[in-house]
Amino acid sequence: MKYVSTRGEAPTLGFNDTLLAGLASDGGLYVPESWPQVGHGDVRSTFAQRAAEIMAPFVAGEIPETTLASLCRDAYSTFRDPLVAPLREVGENRWLLELFHGPTLAFKDVALQFMGRVFDHVLQERGRRITVVGATSGDTGSAAIDGVKACRNVEMVILFPKGRISEVQRRQMTTVDSPNVHAVAIDGTFDDCQDLVKAMFNDSAFRERHQLSAVNSINWARVMAQVVYYFTAIEQLHAVDSPPVSFSVPTGNFGNVLSGWIARRLGANVGHLIVGSNSNDILTRFFETQTMTATSVVPTLSPSMDIQVSSNFERLLFEMNSRDGKATARQIAGFRTGGKLSVTSEQFGTWIRPSFRGQRCSDGDTLAMITHMYRTYGVLVDPHTAVGLVATQSCADPDEPVVTLATAHPAKFADAVEQATGVRPTLPEHLGDLLSRPERSTELPNDLAAVQRFVASASATR
Repeated sequence: MKYVSTRGEAPTLGFNDTLLAGLASDGGLYVPESWPQVGHGDVRSTFAQRAAEIMAPFVAGEIPETTLASLCRDAYSTFRDPLVAPLREVGENRWLLELFHGPTLAFKDVALQFMGRVFDHVLQERGRRITVVGATSGDTGSAAIDGVKACRNVEMVILFPKGRISEVQRRQMTTVDSPNVHAVAIDGTFDDCQDLVKAMFNDSAFRERHQLSAVNSINWARVMAQVVYYFTAIEQLHAVDSPPVSFSVPTGNFGNVLSGWIARRLGANVGHLIVGSNSNDILTRFFETQTMTATSVVPTLSPSMDIQVSSNFERLLFEMNSRDGKATARQIAGFRTGGKLSVTSEQFGTWIRPSFRGQRCSDGDTLAMITHMYRTYGVLVDPHTAVGLVATQSCADPDEPVVTLATAHPAKFADAVEQATGVRPTLPEHLGDLLSRPERSTELPNDLAAVQRFVASASATR
């Protein structure tokens, strides 16, 4: 399997080089040169077995199947539930897919526990070390740090927006005492953090000198690993040959819901993809108007979705442009300079309308849904999951099977959950003392030069 850039100018790479590169050298995102057909497998298989089967075509020729199977077994042994991503029924034709049973209590553990191991495997084989740089709106950072904290060949720098993530999210990053991880609070928004990361990758001399790699969903391996739980959810429902199962996904950066689109492309029995947005509703507005227009970021109760630049949309845009990298590059450049990106009516009718639905959700709606879920089903849900549930309620037909992705443990956002229900969720035992652990982080301005100096210093400690 080879990988091409969405902007058409970067060299074609194999999986291992794509993994280590993260962002393509032309600023684009890597995608497979072609989409394989995977299809559903044995419903009796473990999550790790299905993960290895589904990801095998994407690493073909680079990672032996026996090695891939071993990496998956190791990665998913860290989850508290033996199913890794179990389903919970919450009404007729409605389920929650619980993606928060990993070490850091967020859906991103599913990909990043695997990525940490595959990073170390590839680097060990090549005798190399890298500096992984990432931006987080809350959950990616902690999941990435947990995934690589024991890696011998990775130095990690994670940027997060100061004061714009929950205390639990922050402490999961700042209380890790592994010397190879560095949590950096940026005086700005998540989009500012993401722009700083992209700017460092686009500085080719800096990128090469410090051997930068990415862990955000700009890295293809993140998206690839997230595809797995769409397959396993359908298989748990024994719905492989039934009417398609729709998925409701709270999203800001478009990576998680894009994984659902890819799953369907690979042969999963996926119906509609419902996109839940908070007040930062750039995706919902796009579904309504065919135009993506960036506005200012508004802080909400679901901070991981406080985003106005949905980076992973570029991968779908590339497909909409018949894989024309130059056309995609022009559109992305126009969006970055003018804040707008439009698609044609034909593209919208072919690619968006049949597949995607969207719904925005206010903080008031979020709290009301958390309250409803607790009073009706005795289930505590975090604010991001609540956004997905509001979208399900608004966009799905009553007889349409819908799985809503429960993307974080309620204890990660205990203040909002307590406000809505009067019940303060507790952290699992392995994080019981999190709020008393000493913190270690660095504060920096929203300034590229300052951040580059820090990254250079961190990479020099290897």
